Amino acid sequence: MRQMEVLGVRVRLNAPEHEVLVLLNEREGSRSLPIVIGPHEAVAIATVQAGMPMPRPGTHDLLLACVEATGMKVQRVAITELREGTFIAEIVLSNGSRVDSRASDAIAVGLRAGVEVWCADAVLEEAAVVLDVDEDDREHVHLTGTLGTDEAEERVAEFRSFLDSVDPEDFSDGNDDRS
Repeated sequence: MRQMEVLGVRVRLNAPEHEVLVLLNEREGSRSLPIVIGPHEAVAIATVQAGMPMPRPGTHDLLLACVEATGMKVQRVAITELREGTFIAEIVLSNGSRVDSRASDAIAVGLRAGVEVWCADAVLEEAAVVLDVDEDDREHVHLTGTLGTDEAEERVAEFRSFLDSVDPEDFSDGNDDRS
């Protein structure tokens, strides 16, 4: 297992259908893992990364609150497998229980819980890429800790505006379990 950093959410506009991705990067390495996710999960990840409070708890906030209400904590999240193009993940609780999850949901919960995101070596070997990023791009790619509040809010607002302007069919290929 390798510890990963959540770089952020991206929309790949040059794909046949505009794909929404969450991009993970090895903390101790050069590989990145792009995972196609749904637009709602993208907003859930982007808003927590931007530090934007929501007026009411979302689904991921609710799940985390339920776990904590039982006296448990989320210990870590991990992408454990790539099965037929679908990333399989788990949320690991403080009592050792492992909860099966979509990768996007595990990442959204993990960010809210402030825990580490891990990825199995076999998944990285199969699906990771090495990004050719120069220093100017690195500032743009890396969202965590580099954006001021105004810039973070502006980027989330731009992303929400994009989501409002696209048709849900733009994200559908008939397989909703890709994340």
